Parts: sequence; C-alpha cells; structure tokens
Amino acid sequence: MIEIENLVKKFGRKRVIDGVNLTIDKGNFLAILGPNGAGKTTLLNLICTLLRPSSGSILVDKLDTKEDGIEVRRKIGVLAHVSYLYDDLSALENLKFYGKMYGIKLKEERIKRLLSRVKLLHRMNDMVGTYSRGMKQRLSIARAVVHDPDVLLLDEPYTGLDLNGCEILNEMLLELGKQKKTIVMVTHDVERGHEMGERLAVMIDGKMAADFRKEDMGLDEFKRRYRKLLGAA
Repeated sequence: MIEIENLVKKFGRKRVIDGVNLTIDKGNFLAILGPNGAGKTTLLNLICTLLRPSSGSILVDKLDTKEDGIEVRRKIGVLAHVSYLYDDLSALENLKFYGKMYGIKLKEERIKRLLSRVKLLHRMNDMVGTYSRGMKQRLSIARAVVHDPDVLLLDEPYTGLDLNGCEILNEMLLELGKQKKTIVMVTHDVERGHEMGERLAVMIDGKMAADFRKEDMGLDEFKRRYRKLLGAA
C-alpha cells in the first residue's frame, strides 16, 4: 500500500529524512518509535503530501505523492497534533465540512454513527470551541476516518485522551485492522507501540534504524533492543 524509496527531506542543509526505504503492505499496522527529532512526524507529513520530498519517491496504492497529490489525499486519513477542527462550528458541521472537502455528501445517519463511536453524539450540535481537549481529540478521530480512507496516519494519537478516550481509539483501530486498513502510528510510548503495532520500526536521525515483527519478540525484549538502539545513536 505504501512504497518509500531513497527518501530524503532537507530543511536548509539539514537532512531530516536521510535515505529512508520502507514498504508497508495493505492491512499492516506499523508503529514507528524514536527520540524527539528523529524525523517521525516529518515522514508522516511527506506521506500525506503536506511536505514534498527533496529526493526519492513515495507511492500510496501505486500513486505518486508528488504527481497525484489529490488522489493520494483521498486515500489517507490523518490524526495529528493539530486537530484541524473549527471551533465556531458544531461537531456535526465539522464532519459535514470535511466530507465536502473529500467530495463526499455525508448522510446525517453516517455522521451520527461516527459521533456515537467516539461518544460525542450527545454533543453533536454544540460548538467545538466548548469541547475539552480530550473531546476534541475524539472528534478528530471521527474526522480522520470520515471519508473511509484506505490508509490512516497517526501522530501521537493518544495525547490528550483520558482512559475512556484511549479505549475508544483502541477499539476503532482494532476494527479498522479487521477491515484491512493500513495504519502507520508514530508514538513515544514503547508499550503502546508494542501493544498495537504488528511491525515495530525505530527511527533515529532521519534513518530507519530497525524494523521488527512483534510476533518475533515480547515487550521486554523489544524494550531491551530499543534502549540499545537509542544508546548507540
């Protein structure tokens, strides 16, 4: 579903992404871990076309992100640090707006189902500006999947969520996995990454330092290898 070859992204003279090669199969859940400044968020921004590569290529379902940006964006949902929600619109109006952005005329019934899944149906007509941070994050989850994307990119998705919100996100990710959606999650949480990911990649200094299969190691062994990689960086 995602093919990355010799990817480089420079900001000035600094290589934030330095020759990354990565293939992610359809329906796979990849968790990417690494220290601050490793290039994890930049990699997601390149995949979703917010940034353009300095060199190299990214294909999403055989579509080139540089040449076919509009088609690529229709296939991708993004949950980022920024909510991309409009405070002066209700939850219902926000999701309708994003449906139109993706060229979809959403039926109110589908919107209500999404809001029910993130436990916000009772607040659907309230202005998002009145929501708590956790509620906004839950609504952002609904926004990210409003167009039923094939690929979901998650940048520290559990930030700002309480226990209930974390459980809601876990349930949705498990459901999306059963639907063979491709999921890429950036996280600092080693335990969460190991729990949710099928593949566990470690990114350091703009490079992929390791790529493990979860089935090959338990959490303790993964933590040991992760600490060793960070110590060698």
